[in-house]
Amino acid sequence: MKVLDEKNNLVKAIIYVLILILSLVFLYVGNQIAVRGMANDDDISQFYEAVVRQILHIEEHSSRSEEWHTIRFEAEIVRGVRRGETAIFTQSTRGHFLERFPRVAQEGDRVMLGLTEHGTWNFIDYVRIYHIMILGGVFVVLLIIFGRTKGFNSILSLGLTGTAIFAVFIPSIMSGMNIYISSIVVCVYSIVTTIFIINGVNRKSIAAVTGCLGGVLVAGILTLIMNASMELTGITQTDSIHLITLFDNPIDLNAIIFASIIIGATGAIMDMSISISSALWEVKTQAPNSSFGDIFKSGINIGKDILGSSINTLVLAYIGSSLTVILILLGWGVSLFRVLNRELVIVELLQAITGSFGIFFAMPLTALVCAALYTQKQKRIIYDDPDYWDIIK
Repeated sequence: MKVLDEKNNLVKAIIYVLILILSLVFLYVGNQIAVRGMANDDDISQFYEAVVRQILHIEEHSSRSEEWHTIRFEAEIVRGVRRGETAIFTQSTRGHFLERFPRVAQEGDRVMLGLTEHGTWNFIDYVRIYHIMILGGVFVVLLIIFGRTKGFNSILSLGLTGTAIFAVFIPSIMSGMNIYISSIVVCVYSIVTTIFIINGVNRKSIAAVTGCLGGVLVAGILTLIMNASMELTGITQTDSIHLITLFDNPIDLNAIIFASIIIGATGAIMDMSISISSALWEVKTQAPNSSFGDIFKSGINIGKDILGSSINTLVLAYIGSSLTVILILLGWGVSLFRVLNRELVIVELLQAITGSFGIFFAMPLTALVCAALYTQKQKRIIYDDPDYWDIIK
């Protein structure tokens, strides 16, 4: 038995490494293909991170209605080709500035500066990413401490998915490649990589992958149908129209809507599929004589309990993302009917509803595949623990 355990662990380690290697190969090859049509941006280095060293001068201004200040700063560039250089920039506290920035820069603040073609420095924004990195780092440490191997694999799969989006999907859009195909490929990659890395290659994972792919397929088809029937333009906000002229290759804004919907829905659908497949495996483990019908019925009952909370999560996430715009429109006295009919809100509602359809259809499909796989008697040469295979003696 000890020899079989060692062989089993070796096989699982080899499969894990192969999945990881294939994932990295996909990212590398995908990135090389995606960036072929991208134009080189020579101005990308015109924004620099700097640290404020001292306040040089404060100039006071006043009028009948208000008072404001113009502050002159000295900063040191700490990143980029101009690292070590001194930059002089100004800030003003007048008018709308206070609505965006609650305070002026202080000594020691990290700021983002822009260098104009005339050689002058402009204040762009505060550098905030490091605060997020610290918070994210704490979360990663806690996840690894409490989740151990599962936690590490969760972080690894999340990193691979994020890399696929920023290194493959977004460059493919900027290169003028087919957005529909690119988004589908990235979703499939994310689903397969995440589930197989976290749970291994087994019947539980295969059932979850199948159910998730089916749910995403349903969400994608519904999105295409509704996109055509509602005659959407893809211009959900003022900045959307800039995408048409910003890049050398015209961008299909309707395709962007399609991509945002299926990518956004993938996570919730994956959660549903994994939860059902894992729960049904426990049912099968505790009741080995469960029939196809028993497993399927249990999957439907479990899915019903998960369905409400999963759809709630998806809908609330999309509503929250458009809350500011809704409040602004209602604050301007626009009727609720007109607000709900605006394309920005319509797209958010479409994302929530089609994603919910994906979750809804993923539930019976996952239960069906689980029932078929878990009740199939297969003799295994290599012994494995109950989380993966039935042992037929």
